[in-house]
Amino acid sequence: MESWVFERGSLTRRLKAACGADFNVRVIRQGFAHPFPDEALLLKLRSGRRALVREVELRSRERRLVLARSVLPAQTLKGAGRRLAHLGNRPLGEILFASRRPRRHGFEAALAEDRHWRPAVRAGSGSAGPVWGRRSLYSIAGRPLLVAEFFLPAVLSVPESA
Repeated sequence: MESWVFERGSLTRRLKAACGADFNVRVIRQGFAHPFPDEALLLKLRSGRRALVREVELRSRERRLVLARSVLPAQTLKGAGRRLAHLGNRPLGEILFASRRPRRHGFEAALAEDRHWRPAVRAGSGSAGPVWGRRSLYSIAGRPLLVAEFFLPAVLSVPESA
């Protein structure tokens, strides 16, 4: 699990290499919402500000491997970042790591209790307890975005050498 949590490159690229054509993204929800207080603090958003919040599953066929939550402030969605608001079932990492590497400003890893997740997210996670997660603060063209990824038990069946 450690190599997944501490992957320094594109998690999307690594999963695609390991899963091939079976890799896919399912959007759980996406829309403007109030970020969690700790997310707003990391993104330096003023109280009450909304951001684009996107929650997805990264999967191999129907098997859920990773749950991801991205928070993109409105300022990040301007100019070249406009395309980030219209990803559909495309993975954020595909855009984030395209051409120039994004700048990572912070990284955190921790065990996350699934009891804090919404029931719709928790259902079918395959988790019977805490899962490893990581959170990274990136910037694209000087504008921030926050990405959190939670590694579900099924990710252990994906070859780590990919």
